[in-house]
Amino acid sequence: MYVVVQHRILNPETAFPRGQALMDGTGAPDGTRVLQFYPHVDGSVVTCLWETNSVGDVQRLVDSALGDSSVNVCYEVDSENAFADRPLGLKQSPAPATY
Repeated sequence: MYVVVQHRILNPETAFPRGQALMDGTGAPDGTRVLQFYPHVDGSVVTCLWETNSVGDVQRLVDSALGDSSVNVCYEVDSENAFADRPLGLKQSPAPATY
């Protein structure tokens, strides 16, 4: 399944270094990895797309990693109605594939 996470960043100086562990896949359950990372230019909000087995796995992971530096809202993507195309100019995900 795919899960979107909307992060409202409360403390960018803390959240972004902690978030690096999420991008690296540190502590992620099997089958869970971040696919896309979209930070706002001012660092106040970030939206991410995850591949996972459970919304709860992602919610626990991001809450644990980011702590009080971010408020995180996770929801399952309606795969039947969603669509995507890789935007030109965005780099490949640094997250390791874990299946």
